[in-house]
Amino acid sequence: MRKLGNNGKRVAIVYGVRTPFIKSGTLFKNLSAQELGRIATVELINRIEIDPKEIDEVIFGTVIPSPKAPNLAREISLGAGIPSSVPAYTVSRACASANQAITNAAESIMSGNADVVVAGGAESLSDMPVLFSKRFRAFLYDSYKGKNLIQKIKPFLNLHLRDLAPDIPALAEPSTGLTMGESAEKMARENHISREDQDAFAYRSHMLANKATADGVLKKEIIHTLIPPDFSMVANFDNGIRGDTSIEALSKLRPVFDRKYGTVTAANSSPLTDGASSLILMAEEKAKSLGYEPLGYIRSYAYTALSPDDQLLMGPAYATPIALERAGLTLRHIDLVEMHEAFAAQALSNIRAFASKKFAQEKLGRSEPIGEIDMDRFNVYGGSIAIGHPFGATGGRLTITILNELRRRGGNFGLITVCAAGALGMAMVVERE
Repeated sequence: MRKLGNNGKRVAIVYGVRTPFIKSGTLFKNLSAQELGRIATVELINRIEIDPKEIDEVIFGTVIPSPKAPNLAREISLGAGIPSSVPAYTVSRACASANQAITNAAESIMSGNADVVVAGGAESLSDMPVLFSKRFRAFLYDSYKGKNLIQKIKPFLNLHLRDLAPDIPALAEPSTGLTMGESAEKMARENHISREDQDAFAYRSHMLANKATADGVLKKEIIHTLIPPDFSMVANFDNGIRGDTSIEALSKLRPVFDRKYGTVTAANSSPLTDGASSLILMAEEKAKSLGYEPLGYIRSYAYTALSPDDQLLMGPAYATPIALERAGLTLRHIDLVEMHEAFAAQALSNIRAFASKKFAQEKLGRSEPIGEIDMDRFNVYGGSIAIGHPFGATGGRLTITILNELRRRGGNFGLITVCAAGALGMAMVVERE
């Protein structure tokens, strides 16, 4: 069996859990990313009954960090009872941040620097920092430097009402000024993705996620999370899933980003979400010495980037051929595919690109496409459109879900792929044996 890396070390994903993914501004509105990550990591440690002293490193991904806890991983580590001597650091690769944490963990293990690493991601979009305007911040700074009351008050004499307007972080590309939704609209137009196809894709996501929830399939990966402030309520399922929707209901929603000619709606886009995922990775030999049966192993991965002026969210179509090639596999070998659904237009664009000879030749410089995805093996329990998308945590969910499902089905190879802001892409091949 092929091993990842050059030193022969095989990286095992031993176990993983996640909180429910909860629509921002609802049940988790009083929980920070730090607290969500702590909850997930405590449960992870308790479930596998590992001595925290065995952990060598902690790595977490996040996209919009809190100024009060810029090194999120360190705060999660300390809060989860991991020894203070264990180093921890935070990474950010937009929507692939948890994937970055996982592959960083793999590289740490392959290099011999660690045998046991906790990796994951956390995001609270309910707790998004809101900034003051630059002008008002300058007044505050000048006031802070004042040595007496008059000097502290004087900077505010030039204050205007407009200076008090909040500077809310925009989910847009700094290089192009386009939001994610506007980029999805561009992809829908250029790739001829119809509104009907997008709504049908979103409907599929909701129906599959709803069935998986009702059947208890996702129960293993979702931890019960107590809701502050009185902790009398428990969240134990993803609350963005709309099991009662219909194609007809979806078709009535108005476009959000291009109200006149657009096709991207709130329903065929992933919602703003709060949540966390936490996984534990080990060197294969270490896992066996501790008596664990891993969920699976990392076989290969790849990161790619393209111009943000092009089709921003096409990263999966660029990264997947490289990851498959590094794994020594083709798409035909893959038993399950988990693709992040930022938007139906984005997912459908990438699915079509996988099978397009023109795309392969013109964009990838390859003679043949990687092939057509079997939709019976694609996001079999729904995706981010239904389940939700806490930016920093989604990559962990994809990894946990696919490994659990490979085990249930007796499959061996899984493909995880993610698009990310900045026109980045990620793909990872996992295997069970």
